[in-house]
Amino acid sequence: MLKKLLIPLGLAVFAISACVSKEPTASHNLPMIDHGKPGARYQDGKFHNDGFEMRFEFATMYRAMRSARHEASTPDHSLPIQPLDSDALQSVNPERVYRLGHSTVLMQLGEQWLITDPVFSERASPTQWLGPKRFEQTPIEIEQLPQLRAVIISHNHYDHLDKRSIVKLKNRADYFVVPLKLGALLRRWGVADEKIVELDWWQGVELGELTISATPAQHYANRGLMDRNKTLWASYVIESPTSRIFFSGDSGYFDGFEAIGRHFGGFDMALLEVGAYNELWRDIHMLPEDAMQAHLDLQAKVLVPIHNATFDLGRHAWWEPFEAMEQLAAQHATEVRLPMFGEAVAIHQPEEYLAWWKAYLPEFERAQPMDVYAE
Repeated sequence: MLKKLLIPLGLAVFAISACVSKEPTASHNLPMIDHGKPGARYQDGKFHNDGFEMRFEFATMYRAMRSARHEASTPDHSLPIQPLDSDALQSVNPERVYRLGHSTVLMQLGEQWLITDPVFSERASPTQWLGPKRFEQTPIEIEQLPQLRAVIISHNHYDHLDKRSIVKLKNRADYFVVPLKLGALLRRWGVADEKIVELDWWQGVELGELTISATPAQHYANRGLMDRNKTLWASYVIESPTSRIFFSGDSGYFDGFEAIGRHFGGFDMALLEVGAYNELWRDIHMLPEDAMQAHLDLQAKVLVPIHNATFDLGRHAWWEPFEAMEQLAAQHATEVRLPMFGEAVAIHQPEEYLAWWKAYLPEFERAQPMDVYAE
């Protein structure tokens, strides 16, 4: 998280245009859905969270810089991955997800493939010579991906929106579903205008048998010094005739999760961010117990933690999110799945998982339950 805040300080000013209206200019003729709830608040050329206003204070920044980093925030060994290619994706189970890294999740719903927040570059940074470097390569290259019905982007931070990946995907995806005002950047990168679908909170789009709806999140957006909150951030609900998935993007815990769960009537699976957290930025990145409460609020059957074990963006050990969520799931008698990258997870009745990270824990940590409240 600290690096995400500091990287823009070394950048040239990058601004995305802001106009008086928040409404997008649509070049597609896709059926749109209005869920009957207010969209994001747009005032003075910026988007705002509901009931929470994020402020960067010097004292908080200083405490973040002074806070101790766990000695195992970066693994000192190679992490296991399950390699994938186009042949490996030809499975008999048509309803599954694959974690590819951080918040990048490849999913198959029926005959359709989708991907969330695709980041395939070595660094989550505007440059590839400086910035957070990924622990391992992705289990699959972009060239081996199937044709994608949609690329879903939660917000514009570098660990979620990667220019190099978008440029490679622009001819491999039918549509790019993004929050309001983010389409302009994709157009600059060469994505065809008719492929871009901008959504406000509580607005959806029908892509044949699939429906993708943007829902609220408590976070912020920027890629430089002068574009704070000029584009929207969002979570998403992804529905097929047989499955309903929630994808959190980045968010602090807030009462929006309960509203989303109540409106949609629960989920088969929730992909929730659990990683790069700290008490200092809890309002915009959930702690493990916050994510568990969000999972319960959403009325989800299975929780798959994301946003971890890829980039060194937090102060905790790289394996801590897995240990914390395993313990919390046991305490709350709910289902959690913690796959290695590249491992298939069935959306319905997922198989038991191998606790792969435990082989890399220090001996002291293996012998003693951890305190799931992380500072």
